[in-house]
Amino acid sequence: MATNITPQHIAIIMDGNGRWAAEKGKPRSYGHQAGVETVRRITSECTRLGVKWLTLYTFSTENWNRPADEVAALMGLVLSSLEDEIFMKNNVRFQVIGDIKRLPEAVQEKLQQTIDHTAGNTAMTMVVALSYSSRWEITEAARRIAQQVKDGQLNPADITEQTLTDNMTTSAMPDPDLLIRTGGELRISNYLLWQIAYSELYFCDTYWPDFSEADLQRAIDSYQQRQRRFGKTGQQVEDDGQKPSL
Repeated sequence: MATNITPQHIAIIMDGNGRWAAEKGKPRSYGHQAGVETVRRITSECTRLGVKWLTLYTFSTENWNRPADEVAALMGLVLSSLEDEIFMKNNVRFQVIGDIKRLPEAVQEKLQQTIDHTAGNTAMTMVVALSYSSRWEITEAARRIAQQVKDGQLNPADITEQTLTDNMTTSAMPDPDLLIRTGGELRISNYLLWQIAYSELYFCDTYWPDFSEADLQRAIDSYQQRQRRFGKTGQQVEDDGQKPSL
């Protein structure tokens, strides 16, 4: 049952920068730099289409295990890519999720400056997952909940799914409607595991530096061809004539 509904929250695993560069005989950092240009283009296109949330998997907690020179290059790229133009031109608010305290101090300061400067923008919110993994996030939520129980603020019998959600770093965000992974891999890679329980998944072979506005539209077209049932039958959804609740 096709619709013309634009997903309000798109999450993307931006994969393939290194392989794209290697096929061109270039260092991996060259691919990451090209990937930043794709971020700019896709951000502009998402705002044009009316997407309200765009969450980008930029650097995972596991990525700290990569060669030191690549990590350093990625941190430098984060600093140089946080330009006001991409946010102010498109009226985009900037947010970040992840274990930020592990980042270099200069990166932390730049992130906060960008968050503060874009706080009044209203067209779309771009969330960068930086030094992030879903298992880290869930572990941190469990620690916060355990502390609340220890402090007598929470009865264990009262812990619900919403309790977990409220203690996630993503608590202020809606769950993704559509998760896109570029680069041909067919896995989630420890990304938003709690939040994508009912997200639609879309995988494509295109490396992130080559991911175009047309590729984004193909992902959205695929999303619009699907019926989101949230545990109900297809007939129930059709009878309701509206998005079912969880």
